[in-house]
Amino acid sequence: QVQLVESGGGLVQPGGSLRLSCVASESIFSFPGMGWYRQAPGKERELVARMSFGGMTNYADSVKGRFTVSRDAPKNTIFLRMNSLKSEDTAVYYCTAERRGTTDNYWGQGTQVTVSS
Repeated sequence: QVQLVESGGGLVQPGGSLRLSCVASESIFSFPGMGWYRQAPGKERELVARMSFGGMTNYADSVKGRFTVSRDAPKNTIFLRMNSLKSEDTAVYYCTAERRGTTDNYWGQGTQVTVSS
């Protein structure tokens, strides 16, 4: 069973930055893509950023220009760099890894990001 372990969440002031990390229990090239979702209270889970096996990235419109997804393949790790954070970025952030032949992704346990003064 694949395990994804996130870290790096916390409390930050508006305009601040955080970097989230997600370590996978196997090579990140095992997956067609990996990414980050978030879920705010009372809202549905939404895609924030995704990186494909080949390194192509896509972002939610609300985070374009502020967030960057990257990876360190030898360390089986993906990152989400979040700059210019806003209160509306407050959510639980989940790392996800896609599985071939199914839409049933692997998920991490989530890490809380709170943007508040």
